[in-house]
Amino acid sequence: MVWVRLVVLGLLSLAIPLQASEPPNPTAGPPPLDTGSLSFPWSRLRLPGYIVPLHYHLVLHPNLTTLSYTGTVRIELRVENNTNWVVLHSNRLRITWATVLDQNLRRYSCLALPVLHHPTHEQAAVFSPKILSCGQKYFLFLEFEAELEEGFYGFYKSSYRTSSGETRILASTHFEPTSARTAFPCFDEPSFKANYTISIRRSPAHTALSNMPVKTVVLDDVLVEDRFTASVRMSSYLVAFIVCDFSSVSETTASGVKVSVYAAPDKLQQTHYALKAAVKLLEFYEEYFNINYPLPKQDLVAIPDFQSGAMENWGLITFRETSLLYDPATSTGSDRLWVTKVIAHELAHQWFGNLVTMEWWNDIWLNEGFANYMEYISVEATYPELQVDYLLNTCFAAISQDSLNSSRPISSAAESPTQIKEMFDTMSYNKGACVLHMLRQYMTDKVFQSGIVRYLRRYIYGNARNQDLWDSLANTCSEDDFTSDEHCYNRRQAAKNKHLDLTTMMNTWILQKGVPLVTVARQGSRLLLKQERFLRTTHPSDPAWPGLQQGYLWHIPLTYRTDSSPSIHRHLLTTPTDSVEVGEEVGWVKVNVDMAGYYLVHYDGSGWDVLTQLLKDNHTALSYMDRTHLIHNAFQLTTAGRLSINKALDLIGYLQSESHTVPLLEGLAHLEAFYRMVERIDIPDITQNLRTYILGYFRSVIDGQTWSDKGSVSERRLRSELLSLACHLEHRPCMEQAKHRFTRWLDSNSTLRLPADVTETVYSIGAQEDRGWEALLNTYTRSLSETHKDKILSALASSQDTNKLHRLLELGLEGHVIRTQDLDSVIVMVARNPRGHHLAWSYVQKHWSTLVEKFQLGSFSIRNIIIGTTAQFSSTEELSEVRVFFESIRKQGSQLRVMQVAMDNIQKNILWLQRNLGTLRSWLDQGIV
Repeated sequence: MVWVRLVVLGLLSLAIPLQASEPPNPTAGPPPLDTGSLSFPWSRLRLPGYIVPLHYHLVLHPNLTTLSYTGTVRIELRVENNTNWVVLHSNRLRITWATVLDQNLRRYSCLALPVLHHPTHEQAAVFSPKILSCGQKYFLFLEFEAELEEGFYGFYKSSYRTSSGETRILASTHFEPTSARTAFPCFDEPSFKANYTISIRRSPAHTALSNMPVKTVVLDDVLVEDRFTASVRMSSYLVAFIVCDFSSVSETTASGVKVSVYAAPDKLQQTHYALKAAVKLLEFYEEYFNINYPLPKQDLVAIPDFQSGAMENWGLITFRETSLLYDPATSTGSDRLWVTKVIAHELAHQWFGNLVTMEWWNDIWLNEGFANYMEYISVEATYPELQVDYLLNTCFAAISQDSLNSSRPISSAAESPTQIKEMFDTMSYNKGACVLHMLRQYMTDKVFQSGIVRYLRRYIYGNARNQDLWDSLANTCSEDDFTSDEHCYNRRQAAKNKHLDLTTMMNTWILQKGVPLVTVARQGSRLLLKQERFLRTTHPSDPAWPGLQQGYLWHIPLTYRTDSSPSIHRHLLTTPTDSVEVGEEVGWVKVNVDMAGYYLVHYDGSGWDVLTQLLKDNHTALSYMDRTHLIHNAFQLTTAGRLSINKALDLIGYLQSESHTVPLLEGLAHLEAFYRMVERIDIPDITQNLRTYILGYFRSVIDGQTWSDKGSVSERRLRSELLSLACHLEHRPCMEQAKHRFTRWLDSNSTLRLPADVTETVYSIGAQEDRGWEALLNTYTRSLSETHKDKILSALASSQDTNKLHRLLELGLEGHVIRTQDLDSVIVMVARNPRGHHLAWSYVQKHWSTLVEKFQLGSFSIRNIIIGTTAQFSSTEELSEVRVFFESIRKQGSQLRVMQVAMDNIQKNILWLQRNLGTLRSWLDQGIV
């Protein structure tokens, strides 16, 4: 029997004094005004701008027994237009008392004020019979109560199980983008920055955390109050508070910031790496931005139930456990890199997002694109041994979506909460980071760094738009602003430095969707250039092509390298066609050096043949990033029908000589994708021939892998990927080694420690038998390492037994053995299994309403489920079925951009088969013979 430890926090009567947050006798006096004659005064989704919050005094008392809480908030307001109404956000809160105080904290009205609600817009309006006068300050005082949320937003309930089997409850928050309004009444828009003074009442058995340092006051034998110091000015989505019984480890940075990492007590030993990384990265950012971290402390907390990877709450960053905790015994090299990247991302937000915040959610890329890019800069500088090369994959992922017509501009309109949630996507994160990388390479590191520091200083504690960034980088100064130690460009100076009209240039990347394709062709001593929009689902011969190209033009900072010079040549392509002089003597030209630019390149005429021969003869003449870029571009072009697949396959023929892991993994990834596609649709001859080709061609590198955790992070990643693929392809030595290790693991009663890099492969082979599958499920329920549990889950989802796959889906939906936070991953894992793709899709259709209830429409989890369960489809019948289902849920109000992305992906798969299957079959037949 499992015992549940629930600390009783008996509900506190609001008769207990609430310090300055409560006016005298809040429940005394006449009843509130009759609301029958009043109608809601505001009709727009966004709040009126004439009442501005300045300071919140918030007192909360959560009850972890009843899973509810009570609270009061006193909001200092500045009124900028005469009005009788205060309109603010409130969602699923019961406001039990409202009144207005004057600037001396005296009651402005003798009546309890009426509160009207607009549930659709998640707004409340308080009516004052006395006019609130322009230019004056007032205090809005509200009492409210609510239940702790069941999902992952607002002020929600979480729980964890101790090593002894005891279940403990905690309460945590996640407000971004629009869920602060579900925890307390507030002006829940990013431009309404204010100070926050927060107090939390709790049992002495618990700990309360918030954005700022705390002073604790004992109220009585069973209750204490944590009073947190006033925060800096910040947006409501950055407010955070937690009530838990976690343990922590701490260190202090060189500048005096106390950094602490919190986790469930049994997992405290997994926090040490995160602590060292956080201190190191925080010190790096203070130096890089030349702006001190403004708070006295920075907490990082591993939350057991957490939908996203992490959340950058100022001074109190919350994480999914797999994004913060690192156990050397069960974590791979890739796990370590992931934890480091996520910490780097969230700490970058303390400047980009927290110190300077986008004015509205249409520019969320100013937060997320910068944080994604600063991951790369910071980890490369502080942990060079991790060999940070993931920026290539970041950009490849962006191109994959941006080359579909369902893509969107980085900066896009978003008004409703669902539309805003959808903005947290590949375009904001990945494309935003890649465009910033291109800009940094164009402007030089030093100028870019100086410009973003200027941007941060200019808009500190404020809000900014795209234009503010471009002005800070390239058009900001008068002549008097130039100093010897600071980079700053006005229009005249910018012209001298080739940064003229940066706004026009960057608007082509931020305000229009899509990714450009630059086609290059040799003509004598010149290189001819042509740019167009790259689309994977539409060919130039398609009648729709001209309409899809109309109006698209980018300012592309081209780079290229030739065999005649080691120098990098540069050219700004601002017209549909152009040319550059390269010289008659040049043998080869590689455009987009190290993929510094966000564009693809097609080498017309004999261009691809020349580069294929170069890789065969002397692949090290190009950098590993250039080799990876060529492989990626070639296979993207085959998908679009612009390059024959046999040319792309010939290009990677040199990989037997490749020693760098990044191009090796890129080439293998495309071959594996082809294999999984033909395996799923059951084309036996191509499946067998492709398996034979992959195992034969890469046998030496596969057989050269050791079943250990030795080597660099990139070498360890290659080992994991190669052995996983080899066993999936039924490579006999791999299968035998995995079975042998799994048998030993079983015989040890699951106590034998397997090398982390091969654990998932070993488990996947073992999960194919009933005894192994059940043993893994049992281990999953007992493991205290979430990264270990992820590997077990992947193995369980690889079973060929559809009954077991269905059982896995049921466990995910039920939410006890498998946490609800992992349900979307379970569904996608099952969908990737050829035996489970239709099972997973049917499950999603059947339980759609439940899934939306658990994860919220527009959330990453819902988008992951939609894309993940349809990504394998490749027939017109499947496309039709998906379209019919999407139409049915649209009628229920489920309108999402991601639905069109999913259908575009299926159309892309259909076209890939039509364009490439026959050629692939012929190429393999010739190669096998």
